[in-house]
Formats: sequence, structure tokens, C-alpha cells
Amino acid sequence: MMTNSSKNRSDSFRIGLIQHPCGQAKAENLEKASRLIKEASAQGAQVICLQEIFSTPYFCTVEDAERFDLAETVDGETVSEIAKVAKETESVVVVPFFEKRTAGVYHNSAAVIDADGSCLGVYRKMHIPDDPLYYEKFYFTPGDEPGFKVFETRYAKVGVLICWDQWYPEAARLTALQGAEVLFYPTAIGWHPSEKESYGQSQLEAWQTIQRSHAVANGVYVAAANRVGHEQTPGTDGIEFFGNSFISNPFGRVLKNASVSEEEILIADCSRKEIEETRRNWPFLRDRRIDAYSKITSRVDD
Repeated sequence: MMTNSSKNRSDSFRIGLIQHPCGQAKAENLEKASRLIKEASAQGAQVICLQEIFSTPYFCTVEDAERFDLAETVDGETVSEIAKVAKETESVVVVPFFEKRTAGVYHNSAAVIDADGSCLGVYRKMHIPDDPLYYEKFYFTPGDEPGFKVFETRYAKVGVLICWDQWYPEAARLTALQGAEVLFYPTAIGWHPSEKESYGQSQLEAWQTIQRSHAVANGVYVAAANRVGHEQTPGTDGIEFFGNSFISNPFGRVLKNASVSEEEILIADCSRKEIEETRRNWPFLRDRRIDAYSKITSRVDD
């Protein structure tokens, strides 16, 4: 159903991505993010996405119950402070945060703040990894119903997925089918330094390729905001977050790509007409065989 705000929208909207290193102090990270949101807004960005768990270092490198103290409710400091900036700049902002839902239930989440500073809702990361220095299953409960969702913001219909979600075509498809015009992927992905020489470039290329494929398969814009910086963990060589935040159009062409190590803002214009034309010429949604996909809900086909 088309809302009045949808009817009155112009063809285009401008999105922004922010990538930066994260320090130990939450106040400094919030101040930096607030400054960069204001800079992005000054460049015309209407919908702005921050990187995964941007207000703290990436804390999942060890299993430590004391780190649950970093979690906040949706009305806590991180979301509240960024909501003020969203209202001030009249920007929509995707605000990733470590969410405390109740005692013992924590999520890797992203609040979507509309341009008037109101919170439209929260997406909770659905796919939770467990890899060396990415011990997220210790900290995060997977998102639950309604799971994948789209937020009707002042400027665009926004889908949000988080980091490990970006490898799953099912997540992108289900979000796109709900009307998302852009899929945002706040991210914290990087290299184990010891593996970088052998696998680094291929890992980076795989990361971009899978997300660009979601843009092509669904005829939507895709925008991934990754962090940068080498974050240390005692007893290991840490993680070198590889940046390379990027924005892809519905044809899979990269419109903007950030560096591997610098604080940056990426800005790109999105066109609803381009979404329409891409889907008319590549009608993947039309030609889906939904009558033949029932086994997709099975873990394996036995």
C-alpha cells in the first residue's frame, strides 16, 4: 500500500556511508560519529548508515562475560545521542548498537532513526558467526520475528541487515520483497594479519562480490559501511578491519568505494527510476518459481 509520503517523494534520494576507526572511549566514538553525520548531511546525504557497533571497539574477539556491561537498551546513550543529531540535521540514520533486550538476552542491533529524531524500530542481526576472534554466538541472540523488515523513512524505504547477514541471499531477497529500495549493511569485517598476504585480496573481493550480487538479483541499491583500523587482542595479532565501504547500484556497478584504512564519508544518489528500469530489463522477481522453492526452508535436502 502506497502511503502519502511515498506518493510525494521525488525520484531520487541521497545516501551516505561513514567508515572510521573506533577508539576505547564511547564518548569519543559518539562525538566522531556525530561530526561525520553532520558532514555527510552538509554534503546532501538524506539517509546515513554508521558501521557495526560503532560506539565501542569490536569486543567479540574474546569470550568475556564482563563485556555484556557494554550493552544498552534502545533508549540508551548511543541511540539517544545519534537521534539528536538526526533531528538536528533532518537525516535518517541507521544506528548499530549492542542491545540489551532484557537480562541475559542481548542482540547485535541497528535502530533506524527518522529525520525527526523518532525511532522507527530496531533490526536485530539474524545470522550470528562463530569464528576465531569473532565469537559472536557468545554475546548475541539471533533476531526473531518478524525478522527481516523494511523501514518507511521520510526519504526512502530502507532495509537493514548486519555484517554476517550480508553473505545470505535469502536475507537480501526477503528484505527486498518487502519493498526496500536500498539494503544497508553495517559491518565489522577484517583480516587476521597472518592471513592477509595469502588470502586478503580474495577475501575482500568475495565480500564485495556477494553483496553486489544481492543488488543485481533484487534490483536494489546496496550500501555497506565497514570499519577501519587494527584492533588488538592480547595473545593474538588482532583484526585489521579493511574498510572498503561501498555503494552499488541495482546493476551491481560500484558507484563509490572507500579506502582500506582511512576515515571517509561516501555519498551517492539513488534513483527510483533506475530501480524500475533495472527490474523491467532483468525481471528476476517476475520469473521466480515460488511453487518450486519449498525445500529452501530445510537445512539440507535429505
